[in-house]
Amino acid sequence: MEERTCSCNSHNNAGNKTCYCSTEKIVPFRNEIPAATSTLTVADHWDHLNARLGFRRMKHTVQPGLYRIGNPTPESMVFVSANYTLSFDALRSSLTGYDAYILVIDTKGINVWCAAGKGTFGTGEIVSRIQKTDLSTIVSHRNIIIPQLGAPGVSAHEVAQRSGFTVRYGPVRATDIPRFLKTRTITPAMREVTFSLRDRLVLIPVELVHILKFAIPAILLSGILVSWDLSYRILLAIIAGTILFPMLMPYLPTKDFSTKGFFLGWIIFLPCAVGTLLSQNGDMIIRAGMALAELLVFPAVVAYLALNFTGSTPFASRSGVKKEIHRYIRPMAGLFLGGVLLSAGMGILSLVIIS
Repeated sequence: MEERTCSCNSHNNAGNKTCYCSTEKIVPFRNEIPAATSTLTVADHWDHLNARLGFRRMKHTVQPGLYRIGNPTPESMVFVSANYTLSFDALRSSLTGYDAYILVIDTKGINVWCAAGKGTFGTGEIVSRIQKTDLSTIVSHRNIIIPQLGAPGVSAHEVAQRSGFTVRYGPVRATDIPRFLKTRTITPAMREVTFSLRDRLVLIPVELVHILKFAIPAILLSGILVSWDLSYRILLAIIAGTILFPMLMPYLPTKDFSTKGFFLGWIIFLPCAVGTLLSQNGDMIIRAGMALAELLVFPAVVAYLALNFTGSTPFASRSGVKKEIHRYIRPMAGLFLGGVLLSAGMGILSLVIIS
């Protein structure tokens, strides 16, 4: 930040005024930088709960800009964070007892991992935020620490060329930051991306709440207009796709999420299909057709719900997600539609046989 100042002397004998101007660099006072505490409040935890449940999904944001933790000096470290409250809060709560700066970039309220895949946690926004906050006038060094999960969206050499700041990658997990600050080194364990059962369980509420907004009316209408057996199967498909799938994901065969979902769906609905086939309701050919329809419709639903988890796990890249969607969305739709038409045909045939 620069400021131009001028001073003038009194008029000389010729009646002219002599002025002298100079340009000087103005360093912002560090106490003018917004302060953020490392202590999470009840309101913060309430915000986290709402975010986990998917309520006001895009409203859990932090104002982009530069924040200070404690009483940082020009030599203090600069950490970069997304402006998603859970990302920002995980970082600041890990800095308890330390003095540091947090540079919050505008990721549109999306976490570091997903924003890097979408391109909002990227080179351009980091460079822009460095310039907008005049970071070079606040710190004496030229280093910024970026979360490792943000690496796919960042070109380190381009950041250095455009801003003069060198990118260093921090640990995968914010909980490892205190150890990183003590040793100033990243161990292999800090670099390892894991996806434990606990990590997978955290994903369930937001997906479940999102799908139930559409599923509850479908379950009620199908029960009232068709049969409660159909409602039961719809509910079972939702449970399989949003709860069982993330829990069993590492143990399901195949690599793609969609085929994992199909496999799980067929395991879940094969007993249902066998039950339909062996029941005494209707002609054998009708029962066989309805059983086949179940194995077409509901595994496709499970596979579609499983596909929603591609952006929430370390198993998929941005390009990989696009390829999988392009490869499987049409077969899913085809199997689903085929099953619906088969079921409708069997219903009509059943009426014909009865009459």
